[in-house]
Amino acid sequence: MTILNIARISNVIKYSNKCLSSKIEFYSTHLKYAEHKPLEKIRNIGISAHIDSGKTTLTERILFYTGRIDAMHEVKGKDNVGAVMDSMELERQRGITIQSAATYTIWKDHNINIIDTPGHVDFTVEVERALRVLDGAVLVLCAVGGVQSQTLTVNRQMKRYSVPCLAFINKLDRLGANPERVLQQMRSKMKHNAAFIQLPMGLEKDCQGIIDLIEERAIYFDGDFGDKIRYDEVPQDRRAEAQEKRHELIEHLSNVDEPLGEMFLEEKTPTVTDIKQAVRRATLSRSFTPVLVGTALKNKGVQPLLDSVLEYLPHPGEVENTATLNEKKDGEGETIVLNPARNDKNPFVGLAFKLEVSKFGQLTYLRCYQGMLKRGDNIFNARTSKKVKISRLVRMHSSNMEEVNEVLAGDIFALFGVDCASGDTFVNDARLQLALESIHVPDPVVSMSIKPKNNKDRDNFSKAIARFTKEDPTFQFRYDGDNKETLVSGMGELHLEIYAQRMEREYNCAVELGKPKVAFRETMMSPCTFDYLHKKQSGGSGQYARVSGVMEPLPPQQNTMLEFADETVGTNIPKQFVPGVEKGFLDTCGKGALSGHKISGVKFRLQDGAHHIVDSSELAFFLAAKGAVKEVFEMGSWQILEPIMFVEATMPEEFQGTVIGQLNKRGGIITGTEGVEGWTTVYAEVPLNNMFGYAGELRSMTQGKGEFSMEYSRYSPCLPDVQEQLIRKYQEEMGILPDKKKSKN
Repeated sequence: MTILNIARISNVIKYSNKCLSSKIEFYSTHLKYAEHKPLEKIRNIGISAHIDSGKTTLTERILFYTGRIDAMHEVKGKDNVGAVMDSMELERQRGITIQSAATYTIWKDHNINIIDTPGHVDFTVEVERALRVLDGAVLVLCAVGGVQSQTLTVNRQMKRYSVPCLAFINKLDRLGANPERVLQQMRSKMKHNAAFIQLPMGLEKDCQGIIDLIEERAIYFDGDFGDKIRYDEVPQDRRAEAQEKRHELIEHLSNVDEPLGEMFLEEKTPTVTDIKQAVRRATLSRSFTPVLVGTALKNKGVQPLLDSVLEYLPHPGEVENTATLNEKKDGEGETIVLNPARNDKNPFVGLAFKLEVSKFGQLTYLRCYQGMLKRGDNIFNARTSKKVKISRLVRMHSSNMEEVNEVLAGDIFALFGVDCASGDTFVNDARLQLALESIHVPDPVVSMSIKPKNNKDRDNFSKAIARFTKEDPTFQFRYDGDNKETLVSGMGELHLEIYAQRMEREYNCAVELGKPKVAFRETMMSPCTFDYLHKKQSGGSGQYARVSGVMEPLPPQQNTMLEFADETVGTNIPKQFVPGVEKGFLDTCGKGALSGHKISGVKFRLQDGAHHIVDSSELAFFLAAKGAVKEVFEMGSWQILEPIMFVEATMPEEFQGTVIGQLNKRGGIITGTEGVEGWTTVYAEVPLNNMFGYAGELRSMTQGKGEFSMEYSRYSPCLPDVQEQLIRKYQEEMGILPDKKKSKN
């Protein structure tokens, strides 16, 4: 055998060994993550915050320290890689999270399912549906920005779904970092009973590590990536402050935790275990928020945060999840508590909380609340009773899918080929009529006309619209017959712009967006009675229905709702015809008479009427109700409502006067200002109709240093001149303007 052949054989053996070792490593890793842990060793957490608070960077560090990824990358993608959780090209270019992304990892033998959510208010539904299925959350706050507008929105969403949370004050390395001020804002603005369980050792460029107040020790993060943790005594010059903050922590806990409160009153010194148990009890009951500190970008404070997630946030067995059994049309039904035990003895119950269309078909994200699901099983959509056979079960690591054979209660997973809507309940027994609480979807506030630039792209345009409206319930599409144009509606200009860009990138369909349109509403100013008779006779059976009652405005805090009340007594209107009256009222409220916008904030009280033994039908009462509402249009007094936005603008303090003046010009009401170290934040309430184009204007006023965010606040009556413009524009479009000659006379 020649030397050349020997060398070749040795190379082949080396290559084979390398392939074998990589395969062994792959399968051992797959088995490690596929292993089912007991219920106590599972955490389902979300990472939520205001824009640019460092959520995705924090998730990147968590995945690195838990061994899920081998290297960390920047969010903006400066190295042309970008963060793992920002899998969409558009996210990496803009440096923002657009879609929530799910992953799972292992820390200290605990399985942690993580959902990284967007911070921008335009993508708030992503946060909404993530918090619906999670057991706990990490609320990330910027050490400079503190509690900002979207922080308050996220806080309200956590409250809606009773999600316990930890607060993590990030970006201690930034110029102007002040965690003490952020804690005060949490207490004053968010009404949290919050206290530090960690203190920073130095701020800005002097950030060295953190002090653990419960364990009374200093933690240092050594090594190039902060992965070597070193524990030491609290530095001498920080001991007095650490003792004071520890006492403050115990005091805040004693107010909400009975066992620790008794120890406090008896002047007993609580042990480390006592404090940790009290923090856990109070956090789970949402009566206390532990505050941790760190800087994800500089690799400090992430590992203690992971430890706190395990110690203080609930496992799926500690969260009570309920479902409605045999739900009726009016929403009533028996409420049952689901059993989260990880076995197959209980029927499977899961909730579809997010839809995503991929090249393989529709990907449906689900959370398993009860029982077990295996590949090959059949499940039923509780809403439609459709049967689905499970051919593939996957768990998501950002955009990567990892196959599993079964999932148990507490797991978050995904399925292919399931025709459903976001918020549908799935069971494995068709007889089980169960419904889990659905997901709150806010109404869109901005509309724009949309059309493909090239008529040849209409097929791709239709496919893109069908996909995006299914994935995102806040992105809506409709055809306006009056103006002969197609409209898309969403949560803001950025929301609609992102979808326009995605159509061009993903479907090769360039589109034109028209001028933004605001979702105005029409409402009544004072009650108005009605008595309407609908009678039609043209041979054979006719139509006969009479309705009488009152239409009245609802209170201002309910001015986005419509209410129907059946106050009839006796048999003048048979009960089977009342739903027809309600449908007629709701149908007519789809378009008002002043400006063509929807009617809201109105209550329809049906008090009396009449029917004919032969000629009355549900259709006749439907038409009578429509006639009654139109009669009230003419007789009653009406006004137009517009959406008011809560605006938060931040800029260097020398531009404060200019910015406030400009907000006043736009019809804004300044509700407050706040200054810190050369920067000012202005809070205002401004009509959405006046906010278009503000981003560019603010940048030019502040030499590119200013930024703003806004979120929906409420509907409020618009100014008389705005109302007059809207009415005139509508009349011009409908061709019903009064004759100018007559109006002059």
